[in-house]
Amino acid sequence: MRRTDIGASGSAGHEHGYSSEIRPPFSQRRPLHSGDPGTFRRGRERRHVPGRRGELLLIHVSDTLAGWRTRRRGLEGRSIGFVPTMGALHRGHSALVERCRAENEIVAVSIFVNPLQFDDTTDLERYPRTLDQDIALVESLGADEVIVPSCSELYPHGYRFRLEPHSSDLVLEGEYRPGFLQGVMTIVLKLLNLVRADRAYFGEKDYQQLRVVTEMAREFFLPTQIIPCPTVREESGLAMSSRNALLSPQARDKAAYLFQALTTAAAGAQARAALEARGFVVEYVEERWGRRLAAVHLEGVRLIDNVPVPEIRPCEF
Repeated sequence: MRRTDIGASGSAGHEHGYSSEIRPPFSQRRPLHSGDPGTFRRGRERRHVPGRRGELLLIHVSDTLAGWRTRRRGLEGRSIGFVPTMGALHRGHSALVERCRAENEIVAVSIFVNPLQFDDTTDLERYPRTLDQDIALVESLGADEVIVPSCSELYPHGYRFRLEPHSSDLVLEGEYRPGFLQGVMTIVLKLLNLVRADRAYFGEKDYQQLRVVTEMAREFFLPTQIIPCPTVREESGLAMSSRNALLSPQARDKAAYLFQALTTAAAGAQARAALEARGFVVEYVEERWGRRLAAVHLEGVRLIDNVPVPEIRPCEF
């Protein structure tokens, strides 16, 4: 994939030139027709969710691609927002769904742990899986559609085909996690083609991922607009992450120092030294794209974060 000289900066959509394209928040949404067809998870009934103004809305859980395609045909003519996730949802994901809800008539959320973006099978096996809680959460946030595809359907011929980022993107995550960016780009392209949403929402915590997904969507002329959303943090400053659940309480407290080091050090090298002095195993602390980005290990759990660097003039998406 050819890469143009573009970067990422800012935290809100209007800072990326998107505000004129986003429709104003909907004061209410139309209920889905109770007769709409769909495929639901085995043993799981379609459930009524209280909507605004007291109407009852249906949430649909599709666990086959055929079921989703049937559902999708019934949504033509409505604006669709999409939040792709790997599950183990937290307040950061909630913020994505809430913004999606405000800017679209239909909210679709996918839950799929993508094996292709893991270079370590142990890391894949350890990744938290909380499907029932995840579906309950997005229900409570007003999502209309939940897509829970199987690996065999998304990769019917195995991993024969995958996208490759430009060689200049094979730094940071591309260097320390071989195959990660390829896996992300491949699954996101598949999901965007399946969902055919007007907008897709991605958090800025995974900043390099956001960059390559945005570039990919442009390079392949995808009609879906990629919307960057600010990182959501705990009170301590720790970036919300599904991997935080793997930390002990003591390590979780300690992990908050990552954000502190990134925001207070005068340079990346000083941030790295401060983190190593606190016992973090540091993969990288670098300044690129108007950001200071870091990846560290704590108790064997890999954590990433990034913050804007004001003195570096950021590039636009």
